[in-house]
Amino acid sequence: MQTAPLPSRDGLAPARLRTPPDGVWATMRDHLADRLPHVDPARIDARLAAGEIVTAAGPLTPESPFTPSTTLWLYRDEPDEVEVPFPLEVLHADDDLVVVDKPHFLATIPRGSHVRQTVLVRLRHELGLPHLSPAHRLDRATAGVLLLVARPELRGDYQTLFARGRVAKTYEAVAPYDPALELPRTEVSRIVKVPGVFAARTEPGPPNAETRIELAGHRDGLARYRLHPRTGRTHQLRVHLDELGIPILGDDVYPELRRRAAGDFTRPLQLLSRSLEFDDPVTGARRRFVSRRTLRAWDDPEGWAAGTPG
Repeated sequence: MQTAPLPSRDGLAPARLRTPPDGVWATMRDHLADRLPHVDPARIDARLAAGEIVTAAGPLTPESPFTPSTTLWLYRDEPDEVEVPFPLEVLHADDDLVVVDKPHFLATIPRGSHVRQTVLVRLRHELGLPHLSPAHRLDRATAGVLLLVARPELRGDYQTLFARGRVAKTYEAVAPYDPALELPRTEVSRIVKVPGVFAARTEPGPPNAETRIELAGHRDGLARYRLHPRTGRTHQLRVHLDELGIPILGDDVYPELRRRAAGDFTRPLQLLSRSLEFDDPVTGARRRFVSRRTLRAWDDPEGWAAGTPG
């Protein structure tokens, strides 16, 4: 992949576009106006005038002719975002890795309406690491240990660990207690996530999701569960607990979709990535990182019930 000729801006990398192999546009400006209908054409003109839309050959001008199959870069228009008012704690940092303790409500990477309020953009800006990239992802609703790679040439090594199931992952969750549920147990199913549909679902077919579920304690009708996913399907833990009749507290998707206002930080999903453990593919050393966060519905049930943010 070509390196972007534009630098990151406050931790946010420029967007990359590829023109089609043919077209009727006289200029690149005309193509962009058609391709980006949500952007005011005056904004495109201003960016061209400022030299902020570039190809590998250099900045484009308003008169630059349309060229097919050409990669260009530009700074994206950012959506209005509500600030996520929770700290992002760095658990570990060296020349290869940055490991953080992610709060609830902070997305891992820019997507949709979440751009600056993401782990990646915050850290690139705060740590001055423009090439930082995630080795894996956590849902925006999930808190806990998240591993990022500082050097681009090492990203594949660490991503392969997760893709091949060589990372021992432990999660914790708070959900209803069912004394009739036999634990520990291993849930195995086929989970499918359809693009454009927020909730994942199970369907018949070869299994692709496996979770070991253990009971870590229970009181007052609630239980704390220790979860060991051997695979990493989208919403896997949430789907498996919901299908057992014990949906995780604070879940806005399972068993029913609930619309949450942008600034509503009450009653977060009670799911925490507690630890990651693996053999480092670069140094060979055994690595283990542990979250310092707690699940509020377990440690502060009154505060959780009152719905105070946190």
